[in-house]
Amino acid sequence: MPKVDPSHPEVESFFHPDTGTWTHVVHDGEAAAIIDPVLDYDSASAHTSTASADALLAFLRDRALRVAWILETHAHADHLSAAGYLHDALDAPIAIGEGIVEVQAHFRQVFGLGDDFMADGSQFDRLLVDGDVLHAGSLALRALATPGHTRDSLTYVAGDAAFIGDTLFAPDLGTARCDFPGGDAGELYASIRRILALPESTRLFLCHDYPPPTRTAWRETTIACESRENVHVGGGVAEDAFVAKRRARDATLPVPRLLLPALQVNIRGGRLPPADADGHRYLRLPLNRIGRA
Repeated sequence: MPKVDPSHPEVESFFHPDTGTWTHVVHDGEAAAIIDPVLDYDSASAHTSTASADALLAFLRDRALRVAWILETHAHADHLSAAGYLHDALDAPIAIGEGIVEVQAHFRQVFGLGDDFMADGSQFDRLLVDGDVLHAGSLALRALATPGHTRDSLTYVAGDAAFIGDTLFAPDLGTARCDFPGGDAGELYASIRRILALPESTRLFLCHDYPPPTRTAWRETTIACESRENVHVGGGVAEDAFVAKRRARDATLPVPRLLLPALQVNIRGGRLPPADADGHRYLRLPLNRIGRA
């Protein structure tokens, strides 16, 4: 496969309809990074599957791409991560923002995981801070701290491509919620402004889209479109107005459908809980601890 200009990297995207998640593979024709991979999970039966992750592996094999990094924009509450499975299949390291330590500490208590679960980020190969740069072949991926949705939220910038996690959605859907532990609407506003200050030619790749029946799922958007049309921050809305709108909307939102299984897997770097003595793995359901009555 011919080499790609690292200032305009290739991006292949995979949509997971059940969770509205976009997984992206950014590459230079030889080396790649995977961003936000999904582990399939059926909540009714508590069955997991690697079908979506295996589709990524098939694409990588077909293109003869070497994976240098598996990157999480944050510890997701709406889908289970396949990072651990892909780490084992590809021998590629997993990176996430250093704020994961705070997220782990909170949910270790919520799930009653005890001292056996280390809330120190050691389940990941690299904890990133603002300005850190990772390399995948000729690509330089810069970590941009964009907290507000969660404490560990990062945007990854590679050339003219930015992978923005849940900070922004498609313009008709607005922005991420801020009512999770460590979330803050003022911080999210500042993070969004930081993203929108990137060069106008920057392509913004979404982590999620939940399209209405009138359109198909968007995998990417533009700085101009978000600045002008985003229903929460478009048109230069002031911080206080955004914070008030965001808090009012968050007060009406239900708990994400997969929050309980997702966080137990995702704070472990996309790995299932260890097996009990009977050889089976179990997820915990903390009663009356999450959301509103």
